[in-house]
Amino acid sequence: MNNKNLDVICLGRAAVDLYSEQIGSPLEDVSSFKKYLGGSSCNIAFGTSRMGLKSSMLTRVGDEHMGRFVRKELARVGVDVSHVVTDDERLTGLVLLGIKDKDTFPLIFYRENCADMAICEKDFDEAYIASAKALLITGTHFSTEGTDLAARTAIKYAQANNTKVVVDIDYRPVLWGLTGKGEGENRFVSNASVTQHLMSIMPLCDLVVGTEEEFHIAGGCEDTIECLKRIRKVSSAEFVVKRGALGCSVFKGTIPETLDEGITRYGVEVEVLNVLGAGDAFLSGYLRGWIQGESTENACDYANACGAIVVSRHGCSPAMPSLEELDYYLLNRDDIPRPDLDPVLNYLHRVTTQRPVRQERKKEWQDMCILAFDHRRQFVDMCLEVGAPLSKIPKAKELILQAAYQGADALGDTVGGTGILADGTFAQDVLNDITGKDHWIARPVEMPSSRPLRFELGDNIGQIISTWPTNHIIKCLVFYHPDDAVDLRNEQEQKVKDLYRACCASGHELLVEIIPPADSAVQDDTLSRSIERFYNLGVFPDWWKLPSPSKAAWKKIGALIKARAPHCRGVVLLGLDRPVDELQAGFNAAAEQDICKGFAIGRTIFSEPTKAWLSNQIDDTEYVARVKNNYLEMSRLWKQRTVVSTDEQAAK
Repeated sequence: MNNKNLDVICLGRAAVDLYSEQIGSPLEDVSSFKKYLGGSSCNIAFGTSRMGLKSSMLTRVGDEHMGRFVRKELARVGVDVSHVVTDDERLTGLVLLGIKDKDTFPLIFYRENCADMAICEKDFDEAYIASAKALLITGTHFSTEGTDLAARTAIKYAQANNTKVVVDIDYRPVLWGLTGKGEGENRFVSNASVTQHLMSIMPLCDLVVGTEEEFHIAGGCEDTIECLKRIRKVSSAEFVVKRGALGCSVFKGTIPETLDEGITRYGVEVEVLNVLGAGDAFLSGYLRGWIQGESTENACDYANACGAIVVSRHGCSPAMPSLEELDYYLLNRDDIPRPDLDPVLNYLHRVTTQRPVRQERKKEWQDMCILAFDHRRQFVDMCLEVGAPLSKIPKAKELILQAAYQGADALGDTVGGTGILADGTFAQDVLNDITGKDHWIARPVEMPSSRPLRFELGDNIGQIISTWPTNHIIKCLVFYHPDDAVDLRNEQEQKVKDLYRACCASGHELLVEIIPPADSAVQDDTLSRSIERFYNLGVFPDWWKLPSPSKAAWKKIGALIKARAPHCRGVVLLGLDRPVDELQAGFNAAAEQDICKGFAIGRTIFSEPTKAWLSNQIDDTEYVARVKNNYLEMSRLWKQRTVVSTDEQAAK
């Protein structure tokens, strides 16, 4: 199988899960939901991609917003979506799910004539199936005549091309028409017709995975060992029995008299929040080992660990661990009874899975040229200085956005990233306009010039940012010095800690901007000591925004971030309305620093043009042109930064 460019093709359900946010509430009393990628096959494609496999999804979605969401979420983690077919006539399936208690998970499938159940053999060809090491099909897609034909056609192609066939029994009685539509939670209804149908599929498989109940429906009785023996009479496949907290048992040959006599790997008991999606996570982990030819014991360990992590979290696909996260858990699982509360595990999940990815180039932000105009007090001051009404500020910021767009177009791919830092006070229309485009976006939460730190929209910061788009980076400026008075320092640190926890909960990235107070003594270790203090408090921002450090200070900052937070996105430099030559010197000092990703500068770029525009000395066109030219000049200086010696820097 060395010539195959895909590890696994997942054929089956593609849906959007709407998960209740009120834990413990009956589904009928739920007041809000969180939206996630869903559908068993999609979850497995998503999970295996996070496991490092090259996964592809074979399904249909509607020609609407939810279909675009499914495709986008799959692509975000690297799943091949070339065979996610858009269906012009049907809608993407939806599922409403609740978490009532540890044993009760009500759900309703909205899948009447949904897009993925219209998949047909014309949606793929033999070459596509042959390109994968394995073909995974989930049970629902054997439940109707049309999807059964498509699934069997794919299996025929797989068998002709040395592609292994994997079936996840994934039995949902409601999707076979065996229960009322409101009984989505029901996992087992015996039915001879379904058993006969599933039994006809078993000889076609190389790997069959299911819970004990799922093997019961496939084997036609409620004795697990007897069911396995019945299936073994018609199938030489490897059977994997999922046993919940007891782990799993694998059977490759003759079926013994007890489950424990199979290749059995026991799991670690964890606190259960939500079992939905745990089976998909389990299979994602198992396929990591199975497809890559690792030992069965390793595959079982991956599977059990993935399942244990996901049952402790909200949602299915977003709860799936990354490789780094999973490997950490496997090394420490005996000491992590609550994966949902383990700080290291949660940090790894945040920085390896939750960060937004660029829509086009799909690479980390680097070499960034950011136009910052989140200033509020400064715009008010400019209006007062020239006698302009404050009502002109929103228009000014809209024009600055146009300059940013034009500048980004001119820069093209000559820099690694472009974007803005803008506020919601005067620039909400700006934020609305740029959201959804391929630009870096950050917005402030601090009350301008506050020391001690105050949040502009009140102390309930988690509720505030939960309404903001998740690709908006939360920026917080704190005037901070590690030698501040203890009471002041503690008060400010608590605010930043509260904000960091809110960002962890909401999924937003956090940028902390540190400016030492104007009257404080700044040494080469001042900024690194400030950063270290926040790390010691358990605050690990995704970004830092700093005044240009000296070369000596850079060495301390770079070494600290590398040692304490290797997943940090990086540092961007601020401007403080400094003259251009000073900013250029700061750029040069950062020339050798990989951790420095660029600049986020504003007043040096927009102050003079804004004053001229506010006082009616120039029109809109000239205003945009001047801001754009200043932005491009700053970007040119960044791109042309050069290494200077310590003596040269000191002389400047």
